[in-house]
Amino acid sequence: MTTHDALPPFLLAFPGPLRDQLVAAVLSGEKTSTTGLVAEYEAVGEELPVVGDRQVMLDSDERPVAVIEVTEVRVVRAGDVDLAHAVDEGEGYTSVAQWRATHETFWHSDEVRAEIGDPRFTVDDDTLVVAERFRVVARLG
Repeated sequence: MTTHDALPPFLLAFPGPLRDQLVAAVLSGEKTSTTGLVAEYEAVGEELPVVGDRQVMLDSDERPVAVIEVTEVRVVRAGDVDLAHAVDEGEGYTSVAQWRATHETFWHSDEVRAEIGDPRFTVDDDTLVVAERFRVVARLG
């Protein structure tokens, strides 16, 4: 058993091209923040991340690729996400509006709506999101 085997998983998006892109951005150092829906945490019965928590980041094949440590957690309204957070997501955003449009497309997807259990789930300015910052503490493999 390795030291990361007991850590909870750090999953970005769903397995596939988007997860692969996001994992690569984390490993390159471009991505140091991520945003999740409070509703999604509640729906799957998962606790919100806590500063200092360590998790093992999995790629699309569910292979462990890095250990990350949570450095900041804020629960904010979607309408209050700032440009620094959007830029630090490492996906090339140059405006909060661009960040918001991309995230709404993902959050309004059939997969997310199914996970939340609401086929008509819609994000608005008052939707609570988890704005999380993290750092890579170990690369695996």
